[in-house]
Amino acid sequence: MFEGEFLNGERNGRGIEYNKFDKIVFEGEYLNGKIWNGNKLEYNDDGKLIFKGEILNGVGKEYYDTYLLYEGEYLNGERNGKGKDYRKNRIAFEGKYLNGKIWEGIGYNKNGEMEFEIINGKGQIKEFNKFYELIFEREYINGERNGKGKEFNEFGKILFEGEYLNGKIRKGNKIEYNDNGKLIFKGEILNGEKNGKPKYIMIMVI
Repeated sequence: MFEGEFLNGERNGRGIEYNKFDKIVFEGEYLNGKIWNGNKLEYNDDGKLIFKGEILNGVGKEYYDTYLLYEGEYLNGERNGKGKDYRKNRIAFEGKYLNGKIWEGIGYNKNGEMEFEIINGKGQIKEFNKFYELIFEREYINGERNGKGKEFNEFGKILFEGEYLNGKIRKGNKIEYNDNGKLIFKGEILNGEKNGKPKYIMIMVI
């Protein structure tokens, strides 16, 4: 639901946006139908606030729960220009962003040591989730996963090993686990889809 100003049939000026539970998810300014400046909030399925950040054309900050995730420059609601990425309030990346993507700078491990360098959107990189757990390592081109790489879950188990194209899985071996960490699928991916004869692990529930 939205309440606010319109111009030529689009959201322009001040406005407030609500989710289906009538909680505010954005309050601020719109330009040509798009969020421009203001405060954005996200909730999980239980209604708990999990993200709070400023969407700005200028300088702002993003948070996950009480943790600072990012501080730096924005343009059109995306990270653009100089910025710093954090995990558990420890710096994980410092440099420049382009259209929301890491573009040039240095990444750090949780001990504050240099982990990788990216130049013009290209480099051998490591990605961490919000809790500083490794979720991806290997090649970046044009600020996205391209070429060979490995993807991990929060327990350090490999979920995928193979090739990426424009940020998406292209071909390789994929492994899936259930919520209890048990293997339920292992098979091949070709052109982004499951291919060949997979190995399924059936779990009996009594």
